[in-house]
Amino acid sequence: MRLKVGDRIPEANFMMMLEDLTTVSASRYFSGAKVAFFALPGAFTPQCTAAHVPSFLLDFDSLKAKGIDKIACLSVNDAFVMDAWATSLGAKGMIDFLADGNLEFTRAVGFELDASAYGMGTRSWRYSMIVESGVVKVLNVEDDPTNLMVSDAKSLLTSL
Repeated sequence: MRLKVGDRIPEANFMMMLEDLTTVSASRYFSGAKVAFFALPGAFTPQCTAAHVPSFLLDFDSLKAKGIDKIACLSVNDAFVMDAWATSLGAKGMIDFLADGNLEFTRAVGFELDASAYGMGTRSWRYSMIVESGVVKVLNVEDDPTNLMVSDAKSLLTSL
């Protein structure tokens, strides 16, 4: 069953590159924070690299001005790929890149995407949300994961 507005974020683990490879629980990550969170099919993929992440970099200051404590990007990649991608985009220190290589979070929220026809296996659907202290307040899900119509930063800003 897919996550919806009003739901509490389920328990799952992310991997992040902090000082070292670090496991971060969803409950710890979202605790006491207002988070602009977005998920996408893959690091270094065209739409994700050229438009989705850059939308959050461009609107970083506006999101912060609206009370966002953290901005997070999730993809079904490993933490080393996510860290290299963050570096290549100049996003370190602005966006937290959360690796969900085992699909633990993606499956828990019901947003698996079968991209095997493109040689990508199972990935995450494209969506964004505002999460306050672990509760989903806004959820924008693309009707087609190749689109970027409602899950960009501007769409989240209109809901704040």
